Amino acid sequence: MIIDTLANADKYTSVHPLFAQAFAYIKATDLTTIEVGKYEIADGLKAIVSDKAGMTAAESEAKFECHNQNIDIQVCIRGTENIGWKTRNECKDQKGDYNPEKDVLFFNDKPTMHFTLNDNQFVVFFPEDVHAPMIADGEVKKMVIKVRK
Repeated sequence: MIIDTLANADKYTSVHPLFAQAFAYIKATDLTTIEVGKYEIADGLKAIVSDKAGMTAAESEAKFECHNQNIDIQVCIRGTENIGWKTRNECKDQKGDYNPEKDVLFFNDKPTMHFTLNDNQFVVFFPEDVHAPMIADGEVKKMVIKVRK
């Protein structure tokens, strides 16, 4: 997992072959005016923009998730978002089977830590990062870039 501000995004372009293109897309996009929806960026890269009310910790943790085929770059555009996290190898209570169509696997485990993202901050979740996003009291606008690993 990586947590930082968009001002420092260039430091991470070498982490994955598609990160340079993903961060260039974020930088070139007016995040304040981008509409809610799904955007195809390039082969192996897509963006999902949402603007909605946050969830309680219990609601989010009921969908404590990770992905096998994609890396998430989650950008907080507006609001304050809390996120739960636990490393996948410490999760012991799998909830159902992996869904390859949605690239998601859920766990009944609880996060070992929580952190906060504010405007113009981002987090990168790799397949080993189980996460419970969108814990917030108010509205959160965010962009999730799906990067095929």
